Amino acid sequence: MTIGTKEASMRIAVVGASGRIGREVVDVLKNQGHEVVGIARSAGVDAYTGEGLAQALAEVEVVVDAVNATTTETAAVTDFFRTIAQNVQREAAAAGAQRIVLLSIIGIDSFTAGHYAGKLAQEKAYRQGPVPVRILRAAQFHEFAEMMLDWTTRGDTASVPEYRTQLVAGSTVAAHLAASAVEESGAELVEIAGPLELKLAAAVAKLAARRGNPARVQEILDTDDPNRELQANGALLPGPAAILAGPTFDEWLDQHYPTQQ
Repeated sequence: MTIGTKEASMRIAVVGASGRIGREVVDVLKNQGHEVVGIARSAGVDAYTGEGLAQALAEVEVVVDAVNATTTETAAVTDFFRTIAQNVQREAAAAGAQRIVLLSIIGIDSFTAGHYAGKLAQEKAYRQGPVPVRILRAAQFHEFAEMMLDWTTRGDTASVPEYRTQLVAGSTVAAHLAASAVEESGAELVEIAGPLELKLAAAVAKLAARRGNPARVQEILDTDDPNRELQANGALLPGPAAILAGPTFDEWLDQHYPTQQ
């Protein structure tokens, strides 16, 4: 996949255009001269209910799906992602779109619960539709450490589940999504991750030190999480053919949380 190659201007829709990755994909594509249609509730288009979707996708050549869910409850998140995939496939086909590019997650094939199960259902639903689909499976983002710190901090301690990962920058993933959208040919499934494996708790501890709180970060085995063993044993690590791309987590920290001189 070539990043930054100049392509002829296209009309490209981005589902989840107001989200963390969607915003960056929109910026990359606009900077390359493409016409971008933002699909988001804030723009009056609901990909889940289908409201406004047909009109938004009219004459679109490519659709990028970077939508995220606000729930991790298995049935709800599975319904959310599957329904959006079915709606987008239907309307993209009606619009004559050439392809759909989906952002997904590395290593989700064995997961049966939570967000990962929802993403797996989303992939399946997209593959069952008529418009060709390219899937970019990414490792968790560097920004995931921020989310985990906020979610798990109680008092002066953050309790982070045991989790092996290879964090990658959200901006790097956005650039690869944009490239996949505009390239005429591309693989049906690509993985992308950061250059170094690390424990999530260790990354969160580094972030907490830069922020100055909480005072303590501990790694725990969350016995209530049905995905705990898969996460702890490295199911979410990239395969041997994955694209490994920087910046590293430490480099990302230096950029976003510079140390005081």
